[in-house]
Amino acid sequence: MSMIGHYLRLTPTELERALKDPGWAAAHAHAQYDGDDTAAATRMHETDKAWHALDFLLGRRGFPVDVLFGEADMPWPEGEDWGYGPPRLLTADRVRAAVDALDAHTPDSLTDGVTPADLAAADIYPQIVWERGEEPDWVAAHWADLAKYLRAAARERDAILLWIS
Repeated sequence: MSMIGHYLRLTPTELERALKDPGWAAAHAHAQYDGDDTAAATRMHETDKAWHALDFLLGRRGFPVDVLFGEADMPWPEGEDWGYGPPRLLTADRVRAAVDALDAHTPDSLTDGVTPADLAAADIYPQIVWERGEEPDWVAAHWADLAKYLRAAARERDAILLWIS
């Protein structure tokens, strides 16, 4: 089974409700995922299996916002688990901070000086890809897509709920 990074944009009203009601948040996330609505699809994003490599590469470059795991716990009861732990949050202000830092962390520069052997040695998921010697270019493509998603969220002043499943 693969581990996939998931994102859900939340309006201020949706965030207020999600903070109070984890059941609603889970149902809302699943409805966005399962819907055929194009507008709903723009509220969701996935980094596929690139999440761990993105975290490693962005951390190595000193990216100032944790756009892979979020920066705040949700104030929910213990035991909320959406796959590999509870979802976490990027507030609208932290989404804006991430967008402000994007120009200094372009997809083209993300993998500069990094080899598959470096990623394998750091035990970055999915390990098999790096052990086979595949180049990390596909990770940079996921960063480009995530950057577009972050920009759209910042334009709308949305917060983002993140989880791995």
